[in-house]
Amino acid sequence: MLIHLNDVLSCEEKVITRTADLEMNSFDSVLGSFPFIKKEPVELTITNLGEEKLRIEAEAELTAAVPCDRCLEEVKVPLKLSVNREVDMKQTAEGRIEDMDETDFVIGYNLDVDRLVYSEILVNWPDPRMAVIAEIFKNSN
Repeated sequence: MLIHLNDVLSCEEKVITRTADLEMNSFDSVLGSFPFIKKEPVELTITNLGEEKLRIEAEAELTAAVPCDRCLEEVKVPLKLSVNREVDMKQTAEGRIEDMDETDFVIGYNLDVDRLVYSEILVNWPDPRMAVIAEIFKNSN
């Protein structure tokens, strides 16, 4: 889902909140394709910090089906994502690359919510070998 940022950029200190549904149904990477068993809408807060800088805050809860590395049995892996990023809208795509500012989720004046969530999942992806151990501890309570 794309969220237009022109509205929040129109006035300094303006804050908008949005709830966005994820359009992606699985996390696809070189490790494989992992379908989402459960996905909650993404809660977003976007704040104009002035001088064409934005703070993007997002919360999302997902559950992915991940096969265990040892037994290949499907394990439900909860993913609780929390994002707090600042984006300089004056910077070009090339400038962001030079500064190693990975904000590929901002395209022009649009925020791509799926890309934002994908990049956070990529950084927070659990070790599948540990998923079974986590599931054992979760079930022991």
